[in-house]
Parts: sequence; C-alpha cells; structure tokens
Amino acid sequence: MTEDSNKPEISGDDAGNASDIVRQAWMLRILPAPARPYARLARLDRPIGTWLLLLPCWQGMALALAAGAAEFEWRYLWFAALFAIGSLAMRGAGCTQNDITDRDVDGSVARTSDRPIPSGEVSLRQALIFMAGMMLIGGLVLLQFNWATVIVGLASIPVAAIYPYMKRITWWPQLFLGFAFNWGALVGWTALAGELQLPAVVLYLSGIFWTLGYDTIYAHQDKEDDALVGVKSTARLFQDNSRRWIMSFYAAQVGWLILMGLFGGLHWVFIIGVGLVAWLLMRQAGDTDLNDPKACLAAFRSNRDIGLLVIAALILAALASIYIPL
Repeated sequence: MTEDSNKPEISGDDAGNASDIVRQAWMLRILPAPARPYARLARLDRPIGTWLLLLPCWQGMALALAAGAAEFEWRYLWFAALFAIGSLAMRGAGCTQNDITDRDVDGSVARTSDRPIPSGEVSLRQALIFMAGMMLIGGLVLLQFNWATVIVGLASIPVAAIYPYMKRITWWPQLFLGFAFNWGALVGWTALAGELQLPAVVLYLSGIFWTLGYDTIYAHQDKEDDALVGVKSTARLFQDNSRRWIMSFYAAQVGWLILMGLFGGLHWVFIIGVGLVAWLLMRQAGDTDLNDPKACLAAFRSNRDIGLLVIAALILAALASIYIPL
C-alpha cells in the first residue's frame, strides 16, 4: 500500500498500539470531539502526505520564475497559500475515498479496524458528504486562478480518482500515485505562466520518478500485510532488488531535473542544488533498512525536506539570473 493507502505513522505513546491512528497528535487534541473522526479521515494528524502533494505546486511556481516565464508579483504569495489550502483539502478527499474503497478490508485488520468508517464513528453516507465537501473546497481554490490553470487542474480528477483501485490491478500503484501527486507541478507553473510549457512537463516527469522512489520505500512497511490481503506494490514486486530500483528511480529524477534546467535556461547555480538533492537521495536509498518499518517511515518523511530543497534551488536560480551574470 502507498502513503494514501494509510499505513501507520505511529510515535510516542502509540508505538505499541496495533492501530494506525496517532492518538497523541496535537491536531486531534485541540479539535472538538465530533470533528476528530473527520480529521482522522483527512489525515490532518499526519501532514507528510499534504506536503508531498503541495511541494510540486510550489516547485512549478518557482520554476516559472526561474525560467523567466513570469516575473515576481506579491500576489504569488497568496497563490502559494491557496495551493496549501487546496492540497490539504484534496488530500483529505483522496484519503476519504481510499477509506471508502477499503472499508471492507480495513475492518478485518487490527491496524485499521478502528478507523472512522469500519469502527462506525463515520457512516458511509457521512464519509461521502465529507469527501464532497473537501472536493468543493479544492474546487473553490482552483477557481481563484486563471482559466488555463482551472483546465489543467480539472484534468487531474480522473488520474486521482483511479489511483485507489490500482493496488488491486497492477504491481505499479506507486506509478499512478506519481501521476496524481505531481500534477501540481503543471498547475503551479500554469498559475504564473498562463500556459503549459516544456519545463513544467519535465518537472512533472521528474516528480513521478521521485514518487516511485519514496513510495516504494514507504510500501516496504506493509509488504507482509499486503501479501496477506492480496494488495500489490512495487515493494512486493521488487523484493530484495528494491534498493537498486529505488536508486534507479532517484537517478532518473535527478536526470530529469538537470534536463529541466537546460530546457528552462536556468542559471548554473541550480545545478549546485541538484547535486545536493542527488547526494541526499542516494544516501536515503543506500542507508535505509527496508526491513525496518521505522527506518522506512523516517526516510519517507525526509522527502519533504528534499522537495523544499528543490524549491530553494529554483528560487536561488531565479535570484542569480538577476544579480549574477551567467
């Protein structure tokens, strides 16, 4: 299963609990009791999925500036905030869809049996209404942008909708997660540039390989349970060869980033950032114990910082193009 298949992120007092609910999460403590089941449906207590959905949006925005497709305007900070709200809402909708799809399986597994739907805290009808509400918020956010961005954003709906079913059909559900999670690169670029161009597409391709790498690591947490229930994943497909495949995915990601820099005419300082990204990714792939769920989770979470590093490299390239001659 992939990250939005809701594998456990357990820490602190939850470390010995079979459930994958983080009961000590501050988000659950501050919310009123009636709202907590819905917060768990949306995974508000586990923000890494929202980060990984949001970062490609910000990367697309930063790339548009670095490639000269748009000039900086202060309103772009508001765009960045809108993407954060939209990513939170759409991740909540996606997780809810996944729980609805897996409701019959979740109830028979100790780790997932007390999730809101199988435990009875949230009915199927309530979950559907909540999912519709999250999608409405995401739609309202999308309508704040230009029409090219709206069209590109709407085109992602079929991709996101089919993803929860892929783990039953193909050994490559991580690929479909990559298609869905990195669509923000296209949306972020279009929000500033007003149209799709080649650098944004190359960034999207880079992100797909990034997701293949980090979600294969993540899937190793549940490879035994997945085998029992018949769920497919690249972790089960690659087995002992996973490390080699993960390194190959990350190498492809870095290769596409370099091509993106060339196609986008980015300042040479961007390559320095890409070099640091490559080192961190290879270290992650080489050092992570794929038989240790805690190590896999830590490696998976570290990709937030890698995504932020790509953004920093793009911003530095944009600034360098102004102040440092090529």
